[in-house]
Amino acid sequence: MPVTDPIADMLTRIRNAQQMKHQSATMPVSKIKADIAKILKEEGFIRDYDVFRNQPHPLLRIHMGYRDREPFISGLKRVSKPGLRVYVGSGEIPRVYGGLGISLLSTSKGVMSGKNAWRQGIGGELLCYVW
Repeated sequence: MPVTDPIADMLTRIRNAQQMKHQSATMPVSKIKADIAKILKEEGFIRDYDVFRNQPHPLLRIHMGYRDREPFISGLKRVSKPGLRVYVGSGEIPRVYGGLGISLLSTSKGVMSGKNAWRQGIGGELLCYVW
């Protein structure tokens, strides 16, 4: 069955894996999912990620991070959805939990965190919040 919102599916798989204290979550790979995983690793929300392209169906495996049995990610929220796209300008990029979390944007220069988009002075589609 086709997935209508692959980013929401990715966030749900991460959320479910963390609730069950799994060490990793596996999902179908796409360029935007790999970019989101890269940003989550850079920001310290996951330990690592792997992309397996030598299979009939390429996969992305995200390795969860835990500290004292508590996950690095406290919450994930999808903002822009297929039925209602949310776009923000460079001056409208929200801060998540006073800077403790990050917002992810899809910009003309690729997927990046809200902080980097603000520094470069570009806006885009507000994909999700991670804290």
